[in-house]
Amino acid sequence: MSCTLSIKNLTCRYNGQAVLDNLSLDVERGEIVCLLGASGCGKTTLLKAIAGLLPLDAGEVSVNCRVLNDGKFSEPPEKRNIGMIFQDYALFPHLTVSENIMFGISKWEKARAKEQVGKMLRLVHLESFADRYPHQLSGGQQQRVAIARALACEPELLLLDEPFSNIDTQVRQELIREIRKIFKSQGVTAIFVTHSREEAFAFSDKLAVMNAGVIEQFGTAPELYYKPSSRFVADFLGAGSYVPVTRSGNDRLSSPLGEWSAPLGGANDAVWLLRPQNLAIAASPEGEGVIDEMQFMGDACRYVVDVNDCKLVVYSNLILTVGDRVDVSVIQHDPVLFETVG
Repeated sequence: MSCTLSIKNLTCRYNGQAVLDNLSLDVERGEIVCLLGASGCGKTTLLKAIAGLLPLDAGEVSVNCRVLNDGKFSEPPEKRNIGMIFQDYALFPHLTVSENIMFGISKWEKARAKEQVGKMLRLVHLESFADRYPHQLSGGQQQRVAIARALACEPELLLLDEPFSNIDTQVRQELIREIRKIFKSQGVTAIFVTHSREEAFAFSDKLAVMNAGVIEQFGTAPELYYKPSSRFVADFLGAGSYVPVTRSGNDRLSSPLGEWSAPLGGANDAVWLLRPQNLAIAASPEGEGVIDEMQFMGDACRYVVDVNDCKLVVYSNLILTVGDRVDVSVIQHDPVLFETVG
């Protein structure tokens, strides 16, 4: 695969404060990459810097080996061949669906532009809505129009800012699957911003978890979820329990849950990250674990189990109540350890 987007040592400042700090990122052709993080971490700033809507204090941005900004030279946004899809879709209310899609390619030869509009309408399954106006469409349909308009220009890179935030929860997951399928069928390279890990997991190929203007970790969702590089990444991506451990010999860990094989290296005293998927429970009157909390989630129950004063988050299909005793077992996996703070 070849790299479509390359960002090297990028720094952006507001009022002397670094919002992006020496940040680097490479995105391969055809990849969908999510910038994931809390509000204020720099996600949208990075998107704007890529689009050319913000000046750089340092660093370089290039697309398909073409330098767009290196601190000395900056390609104007309209010449970067980068498409943008906004949170509010930014459709023209006085134009029909076809006219909205035509807008960015109106300077093309007429027959070619008309053919491209038809192709985009078929791609997003809106052929029968070509003559309707935005106010006559649902949120999901408006989003598909915005995507068709952006793709009609055949951009080298597509940027999306919170693209699903205005979509009803009931249709959001279906729309995410649909748009991902469209992007993959067209080989679209895309960067999208969200604060929702559920959207990130469902839509992206890779995640860049951001914190205070830097990328804490970059990789696939399973890599970051099961092998986080920091407690920040671990906590941001989902539920987990931390169990204190001590090395007993070179190859064993001693914990309130018993002995376990130790990974190479690391401190003698640490905490062991256990995802709910790393644990299993079974009802047992003599079990060491006690159900402290129970939350029914539809496809499973979320339990907080107390084992020797360790609070463990476990998902299970068993129907138990607070106070029930259970046996807790650890499913075989490679332990992820973090040094004890303080």
